[in-house]
Amino acid sequence: MQRPRFPAQLPEAKNRASVAKPQQSTGPAPAKPRSSLAASGSLPAGLGLDSPALRSRMLQKLVAQGVSDPQVMAAMAAVERHRFVDTALVNQAYEDTSLPIGWGQTISKPNVVARMLELLRQAAAGKMGRVLEIGTGCGYQAAVLSHLASEVYSIERIRGLHKRARDNLRALRLPNVHLLFGDGMLGFAPGAPYAAIIAAAGGDAIPQAWIDQLAIGGRIVAPMSAGGAKQALVVIDKSAQGIRQSVLEPVQFVPLKSGLA
Repeated sequence: MQRPRFPAQLPEAKNRASVAKPQQSTGPAPAKPRSSLAASGSLPAGLGLDSPALRSRMLQKLVAQGVSDPQVMAAMAAVERHRFVDTALVNQAYEDTSLPIGWGQTISKPNVVARMLELLRQAAAGKMGRVLEIGTGCGYQAAVLSHLASEVYSIERIRGLHKRARDNLRALRLPNVHLLFGDGMLGFAPGAPYAAIIAAAGGDAIPQAWIDQLAIGGRIVAPMSAGGAKQALVVIDKSAQGIRQSVLEPVQFVPLKSGLA
């Protein structure tokens, strides 16, 4: 597959205007607001959040909860979650809890991230190829995915979060992660076909665009409405014979929305 050229362009939901830009910057990082000190690594002295022991305890909890994929565990161990949350919340960064990241969004619990990535990898013999992430959020899951896939395209519809993820990830210098500002419900056709698609927001159904952009042999892992306010984790496998959908355990994600904010 030929990699799409950048700058990338995504159609806006209403007028199809060109809105996406690759977030590759060679200049110095802009100054960060006080609330983003954790993302820059400028943490209050004495917290010791870079300690591998903290991540090790998080991994032990994941194992106790049933996560067993060694590559997923290694990827979770490699990414410092505290760099993606606000300073006021860093002491909770390695707890198995979701945390607010602004704009009414959250960073998912480590267990949920690991569970979804484990499901995503089950369809791959080794390292995954090109992966599409719907809902970049603060950039944490994209960073973990960078250790599991050859290329990661991550789309965020909220401009403020897109900028925050860009700032969070800049210091990590991940050459295989491409951040896009656009409507995730439309996917990103220039990068298709994808070996896997993962979503951090749940709607009433899996958008047809995602299924169309999934490669034969690929897999989608996403939350989906299960009636009322309930959601369930859904796995969709695409083969030459068609689509197979499996509904798994209950989950709770923010709603999947179209358009830009």
